[in-house]
Amino acid sequence: MLNWANRFGIFCFLDNHQYEIQPHDTECMLAAGCQQLFMGDDNNGLKELQHFINGQKGWLFGHFNYDLKNEIENLSSNYPDHVAFPDIFFFKPEILLRLNDTVLEIEAEEPAKVYNEILNVPVKEISQKNILLFQSRLTKQEYLQIINQLKAHILRGDCYEINYCIEFFSEHAVTDPAGLYQILSALSPNPFSAYYRIHDKYLICASPERFIKKMGDRILSQPIKGTSARMPGNKEFDDASRQKLKRSEKDRSENVMVVDLVRNDLSKICIEGSVSATELFGVYSFPQVHQMISTVEGKLKPDQLFTDIIRATFPMGSMTGAPKKRVMELIEKYEKSRRGIFSGAIGYLSPAGDFDFNVVIRSIMINTSKKYLSYQVGSAITYLSDPEEEWEECLLKAEAIKKVLY
Repeated sequence: MLNWANRFGIFCFLDNHQYEIQPHDTECMLAAGCQQLFMGDDNNGLKELQHFINGQKGWLFGHFNYDLKNEIENLSSNYPDHVAFPDIFFFKPEILLRLNDTVLEIEAEEPAKVYNEILNVPVKEISQKNILLFQSRLTKQEYLQIINQLKAHILRGDCYEINYCIEFFSEHAVTDPAGLYQILSALSPNPFSAYYRIHDKYLICASPERFIKKMGDRILSQPIKGTSARMPGNKEFDDASRQKLKRSEKDRSENVMVVDLVRNDLSKICIEGSVSATELFGVYSFPQVHQMISTVEGKLKPDQLFTDIIRATFPMGSMTGAPKKRVMELIEKYEKSRRGIFSGAIGYLSPAGDFDFNVVIRSIMINTSKKYLSYQVGSAITYLSDPEEEWEECLLKAEAIKKVLY
């Protein structure tokens, strides 16, 4: 499927890697080709997007950049975006493939032709890793100083928690995006993975986090806050690391803060009294790390539009902090690069009006025309944060990507 998809200038491949984190309905989906598209980068993007959605029947796939915050909260982003995904992009695919354990559904003008093309496409050999030269936007010492400055903001009462991210980049990257996705998936299969292309721009994503999902009148979000290292070959260490995360006061504090933020966001669009945390401090194991995940859900008020829901909940609290608007101002002040599609969301809308979107983390972003390759990592900063430990957490989260690229 992936080798076949590469013939299209626009496609979106979403893969659960058989995790089946509930609620779960489809193992993987591939939307290829473009019948119609919407692209927005200005201050009326959401309003125009809703008009586009209203005029469509069928499936839509696409993304929101983190920088959509500027429209929602009247903020700004001053650093250049070298990868340059549009702030909003959605497309109606020519061909849709939905795969479960025993069934492949193909929606196309000629499904049998598509099926035979996929079976007969030459399987491209995965390219060997290139030796890429990477730079960071700041040194470790600069990072430690900034974390201490952010802790001073917390002490003054400016915010309670802030997600701070750093970028690593290569300016002369010649790569095979499909090969990188397959290598990353083998090393770090995650339940909200994506391989996404808009012409010369690629997203290679191994995200463990769901941003938001709608099923009928039910809406839910599953924020992640809390990380510990895995060592699958050493069961004693692995179990101890998992239990340490489960009991960690710092991680529970981070997690409950983002749960409160998500509850507040959902309360804007849900029936009063219907929003609750249906799972708190759940610890889930992924290939590189254990993560603390909570689930917050509610019942939507009648007649809530898709863009009403996005406006109320985006950007996701796990990638900002609390209070959301103030920490986004601090993020713009202290981070040294523009996030772009990183810490945005990618997903789909179904013909019934349901949808599911991830959080774009643990990802490689590529602009093949500019030969620019980037990945970003971050962590949640609270007053209890130790700057050295936060630096180590960032490196831990980048471990799978480093194995793919270095």
